[in-house]
Amino acid sequence: MESRQQFSLWYLLAAVTAMLILQSFITPSDVETLPYSDFKVLLKAGKVKDVTLGEGAIKGTLNTDGIENLLPKSEADAMQRQGKGEHAFSTVRVNDPALVQELEAAKVRFIGQADNKWIGALLSWVVPALLFFAVWTFLIKRVGGAAGGMLEIGKSKAKVYMQQETGVTFADVAGIDEAKEELAEIVNFLKDPERYRRLGGKIPKGVLLLGAPGTGKTLLAKAVAGEAGVPFFSISGSEFVEMFVGVGAARVRDLFNQAETKAPCIIFIDELDALGKTRALGAISGNDEREQTLNQLLVEMDGFDTNKGVIIMAATNRPEILDPALLRPGRFDRHVALDRPDLKGREQILKVHVKHVVLAPTVELNTLAARTPGFAGAELANLVNEAALLAARKGKDAVEMVDFDEALDRIVGGLEKKNRVMNPQEKETIAYHEAGHAIVAELRPHADRVSKVSIIPRGVSALGYTQQTPTEDRYLLKQSELLDRLDVLLGGRVAEQIVFGDVSTGAQNDLQRATDIARQMITQFGMSERLGLATYEDMPNPLFNGIGMMPRERKVCSEETARLIDAEVRKILAEASERVRQTLQAWRPKLDALAKRLLAQEVVGRSELELLLSEKVTQLSSTRPSVPVAPVQRESGQRHEDEDTRSS
Repeated sequence: MESRQQFSLWYLLAAVTAMLILQSFITPSDVETLPYSDFKVLLKAGKVKDVTLGEGAIKGTLNTDGIENLLPKSEADAMQRQGKGEHAFSTVRVNDPALVQELEAAKVRFIGQADNKWIGALLSWVVPALLFFAVWTFLIKRVGGAAGGMLEIGKSKAKVYMQQETGVTFADVAGIDEAKEELAEIVNFLKDPERYRRLGGKIPKGVLLLGAPGTGKTLLAKAVAGEAGVPFFSISGSEFVEMFVGVGAARVRDLFNQAETKAPCIIFIDELDALGKTRALGAISGNDEREQTLNQLLVEMDGFDTNKGVIIMAATNRPEILDPALLRPGRFDRHVALDRPDLKGREQILKVHVKHVVLAPTVELNTLAARTPGFAGAELANLVNEAALLAARKGKDAVEMVDFDEALDRIVGGLEKKNRVMNPQEKETIAYHEAGHAIVAELRPHADRVSKVSIIPRGVSALGYTQQTPTEDRYLLKQSELLDRLDVLLGGRVAEQIVFGDVSTGAQNDLQRATDIARQMITQFGMSERLGLATYEDMPNPLFNGIGMMPRERKVCSEETARLIDAEVRKILAEASERVRQTLQAWRPKLDALAKRLLAQEVVGRSELELLLSEKVTQLSSTRPSVPVAPVQRESGQRHEDEDTRSS
């Protein structure tokens, strides 16, 4: 990365010093300037040794010995302070016809010289001025460089990469095979455009990559450029807009002009939402500069000829705020959605990221992929890196499965708080809380299996957690499965009520998630007999899992309907709480045993949990009534952990 120097006043001081030094060389400081009358006195006294007669000045050398009585005391003292002997002098020439005769009489050697006024002016004024201008230009560039450069402020800041510079191909992209197939057509067009032109086909002008953060949008765009072997212009949407009016539009024009000269090529605009937000109609205040930049981009894309071989690609994780004019056919024709990878995709991504990592033979990537539902590509890369760092910190020769387990716990739950001191009563409460989650999860047929139970504090507010691993990726959830999830979430709080007869603030996160599920069942999925098959809230796009999305807007409904919704939510939660209470009371011995085990060793794994629950205990039959099956929300990013929080 290029280092940028900062402006300093020392630069200006150095320039002034240099000019003074140059002036001292041009005009020697040891030349004594004499009045013409004093020169005539010294000439008659025989103190002048030689003289150069110019058109406007007389220069020469004189002997300062014994001049005390010839000149005024101040002038004599000034010349003698420089030392006795020969000294240079100068005086202004006056119209004196007898001067030459007097010089001959005094036997003084004299010569004539034609004065060149231009050379003197050049040396004394022009050269210092040029030097000052050069230093000033250098300083202006230094200062302007920090703000984008005044002279190049209207030029595009896009970075241009060639094929060998991107270093990314489709082989480096895993887990998004459908998206790669969509973009393979773009690569084929850039490699062989005549194949499409001869049939009259036109390649899409623009390709918009949509997806949650970390799903590989930028990586996929670089892979397209690497596969096609064409120049790749990369720029962020925020780099177009500056504080000066008109700069963004100028940069857009310059970017497209550069792209035309290097066609075929790819223009990639990352974070398009920073530039292409919807233009507010009738807004009182707004960013006119950003709107002008967006208008210029729309104009350039409208008049852009794709037959020249220039493809425009953009990426965003907030498509809902983009201006509709950007999304219409003729601009961004093709939309490629990058979903979070499924089980197979996560395993492929892990294989890509562990290529340069020394793995132990016991590492099973398929098991690791199953334990990371909802992880995007960037999160999986971070998981591999964290595991490698942990193994290196412990001085291991290879990364083992236990390192991946610890890295996963650290990413999901936060940093382990080994030094946090809790009193025995709090620790016992947390143990029973987590034991309640784990036992209810194991006894519900539609709940994910428990892989680990821990009461070690992690992160900022997690005092313990119950980690669940799904057996497969799920895209639809039935009503019975949602009810089982409600039971698992309420297991901790109900366990506290049964054992201690009191509740703590640790179930805050559980209650929030349980309330959200119950409300979604009523307002979005139509799972209420009293309210019927109606929805009362807009459901967010499952592709983005609520990340970066705007808040859900509640549909207009009557106050009576709102009261019914609240009553139905309370009813679902109350029924779930009663089911959990009956289950934990029937399995109280196992609840106590698991809590004591957690208090003794803090962490209980899957195998140990199965062994503890293997003894036969009469299980209470479920009292849940049969319910109709209904398709529900797509599950893409659930962590499958319960994190207990302490309220502030």
